[in-house]
Amino acid sequence: MAGGGGVQGFWQGRKGLVILLVGLALVAGLTWVLNRQVGADDEGDSLRHLVEVIALVRTQYVEPVSTLDLIAAYTETGSINGMLAKVLNDPYTHFLDPRAYQQTQIDIGRTYGGLGIYVGMRDDQLTVIAPIPGTPAQQAGLQAGDRIVGIDGQPTELMSQDEAVSLMRGEVGTTVVIEVERGRGDEVQRLTFEIVREEIEVPSVTKKAVLDGDDLPFLGSTRLGYVQLSSFNERTTAEVRAAVREVLQGGAQGLLLDLRNNPGGLLTASIEVADLFLEDGPIVHVVNRDQRRFTYRAEGAGTFPRVPMVVLVNQFSASASEIVSGALQDRGVATLVGTTTFGKGLVQTVIPLSGGAGLSLTTGRYQTAGGRFIHETGIEPDVAVPVDDETQQQINQWLTESELHLEDPQLQKALEILRDMVVAGARQAA
Repeated sequence: MAGGGGVQGFWQGRKGLVILLVGLALVAGLTWVLNRQVGADDEGDSLRHLVEVIALVRTQYVEPVSTLDLIAAYTETGSINGMLAKVLNDPYTHFLDPRAYQQTQIDIGRTYGGLGIYVGMRDDQLTVIAPIPGTPAQQAGLQAGDRIVGIDGQPTELMSQDEAVSLMRGEVGTTVVIEVERGRGDEVQRLTFEIVREEIEVPSVTKKAVLDGDDLPFLGSTRLGYVQLSSFNERTTAEVRAAVREVLQGGAQGLLLDLRNNPGGLLTASIEVADLFLEDGPIVHVVNRDQRRFTYRAEGAGTFPRVPMVVLVNQFSASASEIVSGALQDRGVATLVGTTTFGKGLVQTVIPLSGGAGLSLTTGRYQTAGGRFIHETGIEPDVAVPVDDETQQQINQWLTESELHLEDPQLQKALEILRDMVVAGARQAA
């Protein structure tokens, strides 16, 4: 007994010494780095913010992270965002200075002073996902796929998405200069846009219609409903419910939901929209760092009667759009048509820090209703309808306009498929 206690006491003593030495080393390292940065760090980093960020990353990031790696990266790069970028290689996790954090607190359903574009990270570049119809960005000529390389003379290469958004937003009537690259390879153009900020109201449902043979002869006597959904915000569920009810009451026998160029938005809105078309069962799963899975499930109340359904998607359908399209595809409710989606399958939590700063931290991964991880791979449509770059640019323009352009080849193919589904269902019922 005495021998065992002696060994245990020796081990506990050594373990305590190791912890103490590591703690002293970390404090010494942090102090040295702080002294090195005093008066020179234009991001407003501080020892307090550094300790807060490291603690949160260590305990809540979606994957385990080494504290020593974080400190070494901070020492090398001299900034919290440099540290996060080097260690995590995750464009969605970043430190937010007070101005950027304040912008994240703007209610996504409210108006704000800005340009009117949705942006995201694509191939580690800040990219225009879609301009909002009728906004300064759309009127100036910004297009989906444009890579933003400069904002008011500041390069965006090491800039987080939230930092970029905070620079583009501002007082109504002020001007911002946006530099973009458009095209690929030998066809790259560098363009500069000087845009005056206006009050931006974020739309949700942007088009709706009931189409028949008078609109497109190949529809014959079949009547099909069309709803374009451009974003997911606090008003989305009510707007989608009203639009779908309107087209069904207008005699639509099938429904086409257009999610092309929809960059996403509120997780809650995507779940509620999917729930409109699902009576029960899973909508989406969120998996945390411990591989624990939380499932959001549909409820029977308020579900629309089942009708043939097609969902249009493309490479700019992201995040919340992928939750809806993945749920309806996996549950057999809708046929997906178009091109592979964006592939944004990470869950972020925005956490307040001291001094008005914040941290956008990846805390989980989405799985579709059927259990697929889609990050960086996207969702493949059931029927692929690829288009060339010129046609894609034309579609991008059409999607921002109030008029429904029936010459759109992806739209025509989706309507053909939906017509065949309606006809086949009618024959089966007969």
